[in-house]
Amino acid sequence: MNSMTPGLRLAGLTKILGGRTIVDDLSLDLEPGELVSLLGPSGCGKTTTLRMIAGFLTPDAGTIEVQGSDVTALGPERRPSAMVFQNYALWPHMTVAKNVAYPLKVARVARREIADRVAEVLELVGLSHHADSRPAQISGGEQQRASLARALVQRPKLLLLDEPLSNLDAKLRVRVREEIRDIQQRLGITTVLVTHDQEEAMAVSDRVAVMNGGRIEQVSAPAELYRAPATEFVAGFIGSSNRLASPDLGPGENDVHWMVRPEHVVLVPADEGIPGRVTRVLPHGHFAEVAVVARGTELRAYVSGETPAVGADVGVRIESALRYANGVLDTRSLAPIERIAA
Repeated sequence: MNSMTPGLRLAGLTKILGGRTIVDDLSLDLEPGELVSLLGPSGCGKTTTLRMIAGFLTPDAGTIEVQGSDVTALGPERRPSAMVFQNYALWPHMTVAKNVAYPLKVARVARREIADRVAEVLELVGLSHHADSRPAQISGGEQQRASLARALVQRPKLLLLDEPLSNLDAKLRVRVREEIRDIQQRLGITTVLVTHDQEEAMAVSDRVAVMNGGRIEQVSAPAELYRAPATEFVAGFIGSSNRLASPDLGPGENDVHWMVRPEHVVLVPADEGIPGRVTRVLPHGHFAEVAVVARGTELRAYVSGETPAVGADVGVRIESALRYANGVLDTRSLAPIERIAA
């Protein structure tokens, strides 16, 4: 394979369901070994995109290539990809080892090779001691690792993860996502993750593709996505933001707004900033989210240490803001703003 050949290439993918365009002319390249998350609100088209990559849905337009080979017309069983499903999809009457071996048996792989490959992946995911257990006898996190092992035993060129952690509790999600990321990096396997969990996407991905209305609004490394969201939608969707009307509309300008992250709203003594009053305080453990109304605009600030009480008069200082014109980031204007529009 040419070193410049993408691990996965989506070109102009379009899917219409029920007379509605669910995925609209979507294009995306993944480098070999890269993990990219498809992230977005419900109905944005991320799951439909994944199902087209897997071969469960046929695109109405566009092509899908895996390591330079066009797989658009191939069924899922003929594609060099494997999927880990949201609900694990393990056979309850089979042991973990037999569940993992199942796709190899269907493919008529030799019995000895099946045994070797199953033992190898169970060791990789840390389930060797549960080879003879049934799904009901192991935890949710272990079931998810068994599902991952069943995908990896096929030695796919492309790994597809469909909301793989959504059925786990919050603490277990963090542990299992770290295990999945570690395995993915060790194997160097090109991976697409579909998730609605921003924290999950930002924690494990090389890049995140934020989808809206069947299109990709931005695809960037997690830090860049948060630091400089390309559109007003991305700024509002990723993390928390304060949306302010522009105080400095120029001639011919319309639909201009500022987006301010709560960590860039600083509370100071009332006589040192824009006058405001605290209306809500929401504790988040090591910090609090404080809502302040200043000049008729509500701002949220993240405060660590001593927190002002509801009703307290404070001053507000905005340290940094992003300016959006007609929904798109104006990269020429990243300087702080000093006023809030009434």
